[in-house]
Amino acid sequence: MRKRIIVIILIVAVAVGLAFAIDGIMKVSEKKAHPRAFEEIISQYSEEYGIPEYILYAVIKTESDFDPSAESSAGARGLMQMMPNTFLWLTGSDHLNENLPAEALYNPEVSIKYGAYYLRYLYRKFDYNWDTVFAAYNAGEGNVRAWLSDDEYSDGEGGLRKIPFSETKNYVKKVNSNIEHYKNLYYEK
Repeated sequence: MRKRIIVIILIVAVAVGLAFAIDGIMKVSEKKAHPRAFEEIISQYSEEYGIPEYILYAVIKTESDFDPSAESSAGARGLMQMMPNTFLWLTGSDHLNENLPAEALYNPEVSIKYGAYYLRYLYRKFDYNWDTVFAAYNAGEGNVRAWLSDDEYSDGEGGLRKIPFSETKNYVKKVNSNIEHYKNLYYEK
């Protein structure tokens, strides 16, 4: 009887040890899939523009998978996949007044700075609703304003109850999924 109890205790101990080992391996794998690249730059502009780091990481992961030279078929550029016209507007005198060329979007610091600035701009413009912000970041302010004024899409409280563009709907889901990964891996204990 005593040997049987010892064997059971050993089996339980091995099982618990394996569970911890598998959990550790999964976390390492998740961290590789959801890195915190450009950490200092993201930290700086997160603080400067009041955007949580995990949101910046999630948008970059979704937009470019951390490739500074990424360019979409639509022409969006850099880590945060900003359109050149949007960037040139944000670099102008109405915003940051730096008058940079569109090629600067391939510079990680510039891309993160302007992406964070633009997210803050959209966050304030769209009543502090992140899903609406992500929809506007992907589909454009004009489309989102039109959806918000349409009862078919608007929830009547500044948010979207339905997103008519499947690409944008999927984008918002993907950003939110990446936010959860980053929160769970790095920001919540």
